[in-house]
Formats: sequence, C-alpha cells, structure tokens
Amino acid sequence: MSRELKYFQALNEATDLCMANDPSVLVMGLGVPDPKGVFGTTLGLVDKYGDERVTDLPTSENGMTGVALGAALAGMRPIMTHIRFDFALLAIEQLVNQAAKWHFMFGGRMRVPLVVRMIVGRGWGQGPQHSQALHAWFAHVPGLKVVLPTTPYDAKGLLVSSIEDDNPVMFIEHRWLYNISGPVPEPIYRVPIGTARVMRAGTDVSIIAISYMALEALRAADALNAAGISAEVIDLRSLRPWDEQTVLESVRRTGRVVVTDIASKTGGFGAEVLARISEEGIPLLAPPVRVCLPDSPTPTSPALAAHYYPRADGIASATAGMFGMAVAAIPQRGPLDVPDPTFTGPF
Repeated sequence: MSRELKYFQALNEATDLCMANDPSVLVMGLGVPDPKGVFGTTLGLVDKYGDERVTDLPTSENGMTGVALGAALAGMRPIMTHIRFDFALLAIEQLVNQAAKWHFMFGGRMRVPLVVRMIVGRGWGQGPQHSQALHAWFAHVPGLKVVLPTTPYDAKGLLVSSIEDDNPVMFIEHRWLYNISGPVPEPIYRVPIGTARVMRAGTDVSIIAISYMALEALRAADALNAAGISAEVIDLRSLRPWDEQTVLESVRRTGRVVVTDIASKTGGFGAEVLARISEEGIPLLAPPVRVCLPDSPTPTSPALAAHYYPRADGIASATAGMFGMAVAAIPQRGPLDVPDPTFTGPF
C-alpha cells in the first residue's frame, strides 16, 4: 500500500525499518539524536533504539568516521551522517584510503557495510565552504558506491539497499529535496543501486539529470513540450555504478543529449556520461550540452547567487538552442535560498 511521504520522512522510515530488522544497524553522527534530527531524518530513533544504537558524535570528522569504519569491519552496519558534504572532506583518508580498499586488499574476505550520508545544496547564504557538491570525487574512487536519490520513493528504497550492501556507500542528499512529497509504499522495499529512472519519456532529446536537477529538468521539459520539443528526462540516481544502458539507449533514440548536474562543469560527472556516449560512437544531431554550476566557488551574496545556480530556465534555453529555437522564460519561484514550493510530487 502506498501513501504520500516527504523525502525526509522516507529516509527516516527506511532507517527505522532496517534498525528494527537488523540489530547490527547503527546510526551515528553529529546531531542525530537532537530534537531536529538532521532535517527530520533521524527523529524518534534514539527514543526507540536507545543511545547505544543512535549515537551523537563530536565535531571530529576524521576520527568519528574511523569509529564507523571500525564498527563496519567488526560486523556492524553503521549509518554515518555528515551534516554537510564539505565536513566529510576531513574524513577523506578513512573513506578513500581505508573503506574503499579493504575488500580488495584482503582478497574479498573483508566487508565494509558502511553508509555515509552527506548533505549538499544551497541555502541560507552558505557560500563556498558549506554548499559544495563533490560527488564526482567519490565516483572516481574504485571500491565506493555513490547514490543520489531524488524522489521520496527512491530515497527510501535506495537507503535500504545501501544499508544492506556489503560495500561502502556514499549516500548524498540535496537539502532542497527534504520537503518534496511523493508516493512511498509502507513495507520495506529496495531500489537497486546502479539503476537510472526514466522520469518522463520523450523522443527529441535526452536530458540526463543528477539529484535535485532532475526536478528542474522536469519543469524544463514542460516548457520544451509547449514549444513542440519532446524531452526524455532520466534521473541517474546512482553514479557508481551508473546505468549506462538506459542512458545510451535513450540517446540512440533521440540523437541529442543534455546533462545537468548540481556541481561545477569541469571534471564533473556529466563529462563521464558524455565520454561514454562518444566511446559508443553514437551519432548526434547536435553537439551535447552540459548545464552545471560555473567553475568558481559558490557565492554568498544573493546578487551573485542569482546568476550562479542553474534552474529550469537554463536547461530549457540550452536544450531549445539545439533546435535553433527559443522558449518562453520560466519564472523562478520564491526567494533564492528557499526551495521552490511548486515541487511537491509525485514524480
């Protein structure tokens, strides 16, 4: 049976179900037992499972990630929460040099069933040190899995799959997604890691989106459809492994491709997608396009931020340009640092 949940509620429910089913599942991180429960995603868990399984940790990212890694090696299934992706960079040694390598170095005999939740995205004028999206870094590392769910359904299903996985999973959440809503089944279920989702079918152009940009791509597709352009929107959901087959099949059919990401263009995951399309020798009817953040640190000033973050209008304009057309401007809703209230689901 399906009912409407918000994204943060779906994450909370997935964690709760996994903790109820498996006593080896732990939750740890800065603020997880707090009254706000990391944007609501860990609310009520400490009351239900106690502070031995839901543990607040000090502001020592490298050290506390080492604790989580040690717990995973000892047979537990920890969920480590870094409130900001930027803070997790202090634990790069534990994640990249240790967690990613143990299974390989010990001939497959060692498991590291560790989930590392990281939050990305703009808001509150946070600027260059609190709003970076560096998922392409982790996607570059063999031994790590990287997922970025967009919808509440995928948030629950991918988190369950990540917790049950015997490999370290970087689970990346965009903070603008927490209050969107959508249908989420009540029982436990799984969304396989490494599968993309076709959010909207189309015939003229493939828009490949990562995380929150999938929602902007859907709005752009509406504007393009009004101009007579049929856009297929694909939410990648996972970056390592990623669903090459779904993307390649789509681009073969449409002959045009746009990749949109929540990160900077140079060295971003969009380049990997376009490289695979090129390696396959798929003939394109127009040069491919990437709609990403500019190659500069994130501004704090609202005046600069207004021109920094790509939205549906930028995706639609870049896509229409492939056809030598223009589309009507798509108005931005609400203040710059507040999620668009029209994104309510289902998607």
